[in-house]
Amino acid sequence: MEISPGLIIAVLFLLVVGVTIFAGVKTVPQGQQWTVERLGKYIRTLTPGLSVIIPYVDRIGHKLSLMETVLDIPSQEVITRDNATVTADGVVFFQVLDPVKAAYEVQDLLFALSSLAMTNVRSVIGAMDLDEVLSQRDQINRRLLSVVDQATLAWGIKATRIELRNIQPPQNLLDSMAKQMTAEREKRAEILTAEGAKQASILRAEGAKQAAVLEAEGRMEAAKRDAEARERLAEAEAKATQMVSQAIADGNVAAINYFVAQKYVEAFARFAESPNQKLVFMPMEASGVIASLGGIADLARHALGPDTSGNDGAGRQAKPRSMPARATGPKPAETTAPVPPARPWGAPLDDV
Repeated sequence: MEISPGLIIAVLFLLVVGVTIFAGVKTVPQGQQWTVERLGKYIRTLTPGLSVIIPYVDRIGHKLSLMETVLDIPSQEVITRDNATVTADGVVFFQVLDPVKAAYEVQDLLFALSSLAMTNVRSVIGAMDLDEVLSQRDQINRRLLSVVDQATLAWGIKATRIELRNIQPPQNLLDSMAKQMTAEREKRAEILTAEGAKQASILRAEGAKQAAVLEAEGRMEAAKRDAEARERLAEAEAKATQMVSQAIADGNVAAINYFVAQKYVEAFARFAESPNQKLVFMPMEASGVIASLGGIADLARHALGPDTSGNDGAGRQAKPRSMPARATGPKPAETTAPVPPARPWGAPLDDV
């Protein structure tokens, strides 16, 4: 089958028309702007949507994104003011505000922005000590952002944020910092321990002081109570002595017997309590002691006194008071005879 020349021409014409239409119609995505150059000269900017240019005369110069873009800052070694070497890297966030300036005011925008950020990182960190670099990262970011933003205004872009991702000192410096940190923590621990021991000593001293004060107050109170007890005991003894003296003055022989028997028994009690071995000879007859004890009982009955019915204090029929009979020897003429005096040592009983 033979193809006619007219058909070939028609196909070529349609192909040229299609290519021309495709070259003249442009679709710009959202968030981008394209510059149009006519014969190498900028004439206008295409906004998002469908646009038409003159084929074979106009062309797209630069396709720029208006969205915020992240640019990586390569890692580099930086010397601080105190001659410490650190390795730093980061990121830059920027946004194109003027596509024309970004396209025609700087060549290779990304490379220029990255180089500018690296230079300012060395400048800012080099003006600070190592301790400041490690502890004031936010201040470094703010200074970098201020410098880079002012430099990129002429390029039609806006630096929104600059962040240092990593600041790495050398290994030997890290070891020294670790030792310093350990020493500092040990120092703080020793200071806290010393302060705790000091506080504990103060509290113990205050407690001992309060205990001593309370003990002294207790002793003083006990001494007061003992003095009161001794005073009352002395008053009781004085009253008892007064009563005995009054009874003696009234001619009550039983009171004399009571007094003598009491001292007699107290003296023998002290002998019995002595820790030394002892042998006691009784220089008086036992009947004298019994008579004294009888006088004590008679004095008690006399103190109680008979009631109106003629009974004694115990409810029994009152009987005339009389001294107990002697164990040996003739019966005394009177029932209230006084206690016979003690016989001399070794004298026979009949001599008394």
